[in-house]
Amino acid sequence: MKIEKQRVCIYPKDIQRITGKSYRQSTRLMQKVKSDLNKLENEFLTIDEFCLYAGLKYEQVAHLIFG
Repeated sequence: MKIEKQRVCIYPKDIQRITGKSYRQSTRLMQKVKSDLNKLENEFLTIDEFCLYAGLKYEQVAHLIFG
């Protein structure tokens, strides 16, 4: 039985694919989301947190991130 690996964290490159913005704009958006959620700089942002913030469904974003 093969276990499928999926990550939990989202990165600026993923946000770039989702929104169509540049890498730098995606980094800024990620920083804004983290600050609005009161996360520390060294804490990761999860895909679920980003989806909730952006008003997107996980199913809409998953195929863009995981291929």
